[in-house]
Amino acid sequence: MTPPDAKASAYSWLDEPGQRAHVRRCLCVRRSSCLLACYTAFYLLYVALGALVFSYLEQPAEMILKEQLTRDIQLFLSSYQCVPETALEDLIQEVVIANNRGVSASSNVSTGPNWSFGQSFFFSTTVVTTIGYGHVTPLSEGGKVFCIAFALIGIPLTLVMLSAFVEKLMVLSTAALQWLNGRLGHAHPPLTVRLLHLALVGALVVGLAFLAPAAVFWMLEEGWTFLDSVYYCFISLTTVGLGDYIPGDRPGLTYRALYKLATAGYLLVGLVMMMWLLTVFAEIPQLNFGILFLHQSDETTSDPEKMRLSGPAAAPQYTQQTDSLRADGRPVQQTPSPLEAAPPHGPR
Repeated sequence: MTPPDAKASAYSWLDEPGQRAHVRRCLCVRRSSCLLACYTAFYLLYVALGALVFSYLEQPAEMILKEQLTRDIQLFLSSYQCVPETALEDLIQEVVIANNRGVSASSNVSTGPNWSFGQSFFFSTTVVTTIGYGHVTPLSEGGKVFCIAFALIGIPLTLVMLSAFVEKLMVLSTAALQWLNGRLGHAHPPLTVRLLHLALVGALVVGLAFLAPAAVFWMLEEGWTFLDSVYYCFISLTTVGLGDYIPGDRPGLTYRALYKLATAGYLLVGLVMMMWLLTVFAEIPQLNFGILFLHQSDETTSDPEKMRLSGPAAAPQYTQQTDSLRADGRPVQQTPSPLEAAPPHGPR
């Protein structure tokens, strides 16, 4: 057993001035907990303000649409007095339910079957990417069960594939950052160079994933403004997927299946670029304020060993050992460096 004196001396650094870990507190609570509570309050306030703005902007438009619909119903009932109002209400409800399930009741609308291969591929893409527009949903019991199993397996597979492509892009992105550091690092601080790199990547993503595709949708989709097209791209690539704008559902559209396949490909490529932009953003330590909400951000100590253990682990260095031969064929004895030759804990 270890003598008490030896045990006390082994942990005596905890009692030495400047060696004990200090926990930052605010109002007798950990600072990270206070910051997290403040951030949560700010987040809820942000959502509440968003709700107020949406309510202020959308309620008038909703009331105008309701009044117009009420006038149309009254005009229809006055023109066709043989139709009971309750029967018309029941018919409207059936039409709304069918339309919400992706089936149109209008005989003048010919959008083709919802479950052709092109439409089904587009639907499968929106499921595994978690966009989920909701304009077309499985109708059969078997389809609902298969959708659960398909999403359960497909979503992780999609994340793995997208992450792999992002890693490939990060190789090019890191090379570009190193080039910027070589050109601007002597005159600007590292944060400025990283922000410039982030701005360049952001401009590339906005141009290729939002503006250029939005221009294409603006030309192909009748009734879409350029703002509608940008709105669709943003709602889709952020996986919000409201489903109010869906490309390829216009009646009489030729090559609908090919159009749907191309749109599904755009969604996959656009998601890779969005994840790339977010990864570049997360690589900037000064912008990663989420660390402030972790317990480890509260603890400070001047003990070098504790700081080393609590800090990020350094990547191990791997060197390839090769055998060097003399002219006579005998191996050359490698002389170790002073650090390698010295014993790890000093002389015994």
